[in-house]
Formats: sequence, structure tokens, C-alpha cells
Amino acid sequence: RWLFDQAVCTLYAFCGVLFGLCSLASLTVLSTVCCLKVCYPAYGRCWDSFSRSHAAGLLLGVWAYALAFAAAPLAQWGSYGPEPYGTACCITWEASSREATLYILALFVFCYLLPCLLILVSYALILWTVRVSGRAVRQH
Repeated sequence: RWLFDQAVCTLYAFCGVLFGLCSLASLTVLSTVCCLKVCYPAYGRCWDSFSRSHAAGLLLGVWAYALAFAAAPLAQWGSYGPEPYGTACCITWEASSREATLYILALFVFCYLLPCLLILVSYALILWTVRVSGRAVRQH
């Protein structure tokens, strides 16, 4: 069973959600930047000298995005609580209200489905570009 009080449970779940969302959002940004650099070199020319300010802006965006969704249950949009087995805490997946259902749906769409689709499309475009470039090189 969970050995601590509700405040520690909420903090534990918040940190788990925040760092998990940061991880997936970072992978999404990384795949998108790689796609822009490989598939659209003319567009990516402005990023030829990828500076610290570019990296800082992207990291700030990733953390803000993750923080917005992780902090939502703290603002009563969704909730954190013990997992069904009671040994850890996470998002309360059994929605008790319409707002909780909307939070879970928004989390699924914007923090799982959309990032996964962006990653898949980015790497598919990279593979396609490499394949087309290989054909062009062989023809010359």
C-alpha cells in the first residue's frame, strides 16, 4: 500500500507525469528538428548554426508544454491518486466527472497520439528522403 499521505502521493504523481511528458516531448522535438534538417535543407538553413538560444527556446517550450498538462490535475482538471494496487500514485484514470474525462482525452490526444504521430511522420520522411537521395546518386 501507499505509505505516505495524499500530498506526497500528489507530488510523486506530478513528478512522474511531468518527467514522462518532458521525455516524449523532447523526443518529438528532436525528431522534428532532424526531419527539418534532413528533408528540408533550405528551410533548415536558418538553423545551420544551431545556437544555445535555439536549444534553450525548444527546451523551454518542451518544459512549458509538459508543465501545463502535469499541473492540470493540481488545478482540479483531472486528479492524482493511488494506483489500483495502491503501491504508487499516478493520474486517476477512472474519470469521476466530465472534466476528468476531458483531461484524460486531452492527455491522450496531445501528449501521446500527436507526439507519436509527429515522430513517426518525421522518421518516415527522413527514410523517404534518404531513399530518394540514394536513387538520385545512383543515377548520376
